[in-house]
Amino acid sequence: MTQRILLIPILTLILLLLPLSTAHAQKGLDYYLPQDVAYNADIPVPQSVFGYEVGEWHVRHDLLREYMEAVAAASDRVTITEFGRTYEGRKLVMLTITSPRNQANIEQIREQHLQLTDPARSGELNVDEMPAVVWLGYSVHGNEPSGSNAAPLSAYYYAAAQGPEIEELLENTVILLDPSVNPDGLDRFASWANTNKSFNQNTDPNTREHRENWPGSRTNHYWFDLNRDWMPIQHPSSRGRIAMYNHWMPNVLTDHHEMGTQATYFFQPGIPARNNPLTPERNFELTAKLAEYHAEFLNEIGSLYYTKESFDDFYPGKGSTYPDLRGTIGILFEQASSRGHLQDSQHGEVCFPFTIRNQFLTSLSTVKGTFDLRTEFNTFMRDFYRTAIDEARRSAIKGYVFGDTHDPARVYHMLDILHGHQIEVYKLDREVTIDGQRFGSGEAWVVPTEQPQYRFLTSLFEKRTTFTDSLFYDISTWTLPLAFNIPYAELRGRAWNSNLLGEKLDQPTFPSAIFYNITDPYAFVFEWDGYYAPRALNRLLEKNVRVKVAARPFAAATVNGRRDFTYGTIMVATGIQDRIGRVELNRIMQTIADEDAIDVYALETGLSLDGIDLGSPNFNTLRKPEMMVVVGSGVSAGEAGEIWHQYDQRYNIPVSMVDIDVFNSADLDRYNTIVMVNGNYNRIGSGTIERLRRWVSSGGTLIAQKSAARWAVNNNLAKASFNGSGDDDNDNGDQSATPKPYIDAALNRGAQVIGGSIFEARLDLTHPLSYGYRRQLMSVFRNSTLIMESPTSPYAAPLRYTSSPLLSGYISSQNLDRLRDSSGIVVSGTGSGRTILMTDNPHFRAFWFGTNKLFANAVFFGHTISGITREQ
Repeated sequence: MTQRILLIPILTLILLLLPLSTAHAQKGLDYYLPQDVAYNADIPVPQSVFGYEVGEWHVRHDLLREYMEAVAAASDRVTITEFGRTYEGRKLVMLTITSPRNQANIEQIREQHLQLTDPARSGELNVDEMPAVVWLGYSVHGNEPSGSNAAPLSAYYYAAAQGPEIEELLENTVILLDPSVNPDGLDRFASWANTNKSFNQNTDPNTREHRENWPGSRTNHYWFDLNRDWMPIQHPSSRGRIAMYNHWMPNVLTDHHEMGTQATYFFQPGIPARNNPLTPERNFELTAKLAEYHAEFLNEIGSLYYTKESFDDFYPGKGSTYPDLRGTIGILFEQASSRGHLQDSQHGEVCFPFTIRNQFLTSLSTVKGTFDLRTEFNTFMRDFYRTAIDEARRSAIKGYVFGDTHDPARVYHMLDILHGHQIEVYKLDREVTIDGQRFGSGEAWVVPTEQPQYRFLTSLFEKRTTFTDSLFYDISTWTLPLAFNIPYAELRGRAWNSNLLGEKLDQPTFPSAIFYNITDPYAFVFEWDGYYAPRALNRLLEKNVRVKVAARPFAAATVNGRRDFTYGTIMVATGIQDRIGRVELNRIMQTIADEDAIDVYALETGLSLDGIDLGSPNFNTLRKPEMMVVVGSGVSAGEAGEIWHQYDQRYNIPVSMVDIDVFNSADLDRYNTIVMVNGNYNRIGSGTIERLRRWVSSGGTLIAQKSAARWAVNNNLAKASFNGSGDDDNDNGDQSATPKPYIDAALNRGAQVIGGSIFEARLDLTHPLSYGYRRQLMSVFRNSTLIMESPTSPYAAPLRYTSSPLLSGYISSQNLDRLRDSSGIVVSGTGSGRTILMTDNPHFRAFWFGTNKLFANAVFFGHTISGITREQ
């Protein structure tokens, strides 16, 4: 022992005297692992699979998965389960680590643990004798890799460590190890960091190793931030992960991240004023207890850290907040990133192994704390669900009713989210009318609040406009029926009756529709209400079918009698089809009914019972979208990726993602639709801008979203006026010279940011951009201060904010006044083309289903908008 104490300062002195490349020579397992235990030699070390020591290179996902499989094969403490695949086909795996005796009874342990979430059965449990379940989740952001590179250390330690302490811990703990939340992003970053690594390591923050090219590796295949998808569950990784979460319902869940290189290390509790008000106070108390364990482990190696600043626990789409509303303690960890292998910082050089070690140690501290406090954690989960029922009984809101008979597919997707989070939903068994809204028996759904998931379902349905803090790390609201633009109402007082509850939803099924065919049809028609109408229309256009859209309503005789068809009805006249046979056309119509949930009607005559006839000039001919999205450095990868995902995954429409550098020399005539999302387009040359003007004048449709709308106006591609700068970073909303405390500057500036709120807007239902909508009022998501004023043309703004627009979320009084009666969409353009300006993002995080069709209408119908109505 004496020799060891003397050697430490001598080794430190030697390392300080060596050249940089030697001083930062690769660390072995001794650098990371506790040295007060023995390790089972039968368990493979990471180097035996990787071919290098942990932290020497950034691990690829295939090697990470291979190592997890090797550990599971070698240890009777470990099993491995595949629970999904990423878009790029990589396996999502979970290790279950516990004692061999527990492994033999793992299903019984899991089932007993789940009883903690059932108030009807949890009272019979002896929580003192139950194991705790802890989930270790690593690197949801691909370019925050220290977590996933710490995962093999955690797997090795709990599989190989020997002795009575580890055996007691594993006898009383089940560890779920999720080695890579985002394998696709992790692999992209590993490739970048390893490809650009110098063997004489370079600490310069500006060197290529530390500066990823656009779009970076933070996100998944479609450039989505998966740490915002725990609630929406719109991606296969998230869907598989939430299913696994429901399978186990862990007591504690960790979420290991990285932050800027100049920072230190963060762990929760975070900022108390920014916690979700639906989370019980006991959650924060237990989080603080766990924080003492993290501090103890990090104190031992002298790592700097902080705990009550910067980060909040508000939006349940994040991995550390979602669990808080489901009875789990979610813990966020943030490590200052090396963003490569070695980088300078104000605290000295940050090396990759150091970042890995901190993440590994807080994994150990989490498991140790969960083990020591297991009775408290099990008690908390049991009480969480008991008190949820009590709170529901005290609540004035006894349920929520929702439905939309015009679009069952959109309703299906909302039901799918609710079902994914184990929220109980029932068919409406009796007709009800709430605040003038009618919900028919068998046509709507009811969510009673008195159920175990009361807190989580309340967060999805509530509208909240008052907050204790005006700063938000993420969005301030996410009301699900508003996101889907589905009519809904609260059931209070006499409006509530348990007799409203019909059959309980077991598993949502995608709706089917009917193809009402006849022997010799004159035409086929279908309405544009259905969510997948754009996919249906594209099926026809890609087969060169001649298709028209109705710009006026009409009524026609069908096999079911008279039917009224509204604006936007799609019509295929059989007599003008010279590029497709009748049998193939019938097959497509049947597919539209079967797979797109849209009723298709065959008509026997071109004469309408009312309104326009089928040969009317008010049926406009449609064209197949040839669509480009301009991308590249300075452009919002998230917003571009949302469009890519929408059209590639949901509509089956190819989209060309064209980098600005390529755009500057591209043949624009290849496309009829060009999309520009929020971003900086200063790299587009003047010659290209002139070519773009000519392209629009020749009939192209330019869709410019958020800051791209201002760019289009500034470059004479559109006409519109804006109210204020629209720049959250420069618009502080208070132009007075009244002295204020220096310390409040960041808070006052942040209070003017619209981080994400929901507003009411009014549609012109006769406008082509409104086709498929039946109600004038709709909810719109907004996360910018860009505000367009009313145009001079009374027809050019088909979407306008109302005079009292705030539905849910935070907005400052100054910005709210600016937003009233402003324009959400303005149609402009030159020649025979159209430039469509949108101040908001209609595809937000892939779960804002309700506004998707506004954009689709711009793509499919933009060229049909009358030139006399646009802003000129």
